Amino acid sequence: MRVFVTGGTGHSGSYIVPELIAAGHEVTGLARSDTAAAALSALGAKVRRGDLGDLDGLKEAAADSDGVIHVAHRQDLLFSGGIHAVAAAELPIMLAYGEALAGTGKPLVAAGSIGSPGQGFLGRTATEEDPALPSGDEHKGTLRARNVVETTVIGLAEQGVRSSVVRIANIAHSTTDRAGFLPRLIALAKEKGLAGYPGDGANLWNAVHIRDVASLFRLALEKGPAGKYWHAVDDGGIPFREIAEAIGSRLGLPAVSIPVDELVLPGYFGFLANIVTQSYPASNLITRRTLGWEPDQPRLLADLDNGHYFPAS
Repeated sequence: MRVFVTGGTGHSGSYIVPELIAAGHEVTGLARSDTAAAALSALGAKVRRGDLGDLDGLKEAAADSDGVIHVAHRQDLLFSGGIHAVAAAELPIMLAYGEALAGTGKPLVAAGSIGSPGQGFLGRTATEEDPALPSGDEHKGTLRARNVVETTVIGLAEQGVRSSVVRIANIAHSTTDRAGFLPRLIALAKEKGLAGYPGDGANLWNAVHIRDVASLFRLALEKGPAGKYWHAVDDGGIPFREIAEAIGSRLGLPAVSIPVDELVLPGYFGFLANIVTQSYPASNLITRRTLGWEPDQPRLLADLDNGHYFPAS
């Protein structure tokens, strides 16, 4: 297939591009800068110069392809307008893809969040059949604001697009993870002199290796039915305390409970307090059965033991 990829030089994209090429697909990546163009070329992809603001260019690229994988976001808008601004900029992109691919049956696979069905509030393990929670003005400024993008992608299935969303785990780890949630926790532990966990630390988090994420995007592109959510999750529920203990042991620091009353100050976790206190158990059963996806990379705690998150100083 001729595949158009956005975000091909990011953490997930830089693994997705070589995964596609190794499977025999021809990849064209969007590049805004010379640096991005060089990185895409190094990965073996063709380069299309442009940016996410050029909707006509994106439509043309999508129409010229056999399928689209979209993992790019306007990260620059986070600082000025938050997640709401990021979603507002991404929505017209999805609609543009819809115009280009309507009635073709071609695949559009977009990145989503494992938090979109609201695992923190479900009271049970989230599955691929759980829709993204509705998002309105009352959710402006929260992670839920981006759910409108996911529901729009899923809705394109009704227009003859083989669209789907890959919900990526809370922690996507790898040897090249520099800005994900795990590096934030490690930096916090170094700063505070202890590895903190909320309350008893029994709340569950999920994780996946980014190489397994890449293989799932490929499978969704190649054979995923329309209108589906896929769960890029390997560790479906790790107690937060175990993550803190693993970080602490590698840094030679104690793992310490942060009392709930301190969390609201916001204390140790700062702006992450509302996120780390939630429980996010998630299943990948439907994804594995439908697409034949079998994660084979190291799981989170094993990857922490590999040492690349803790380079010798």
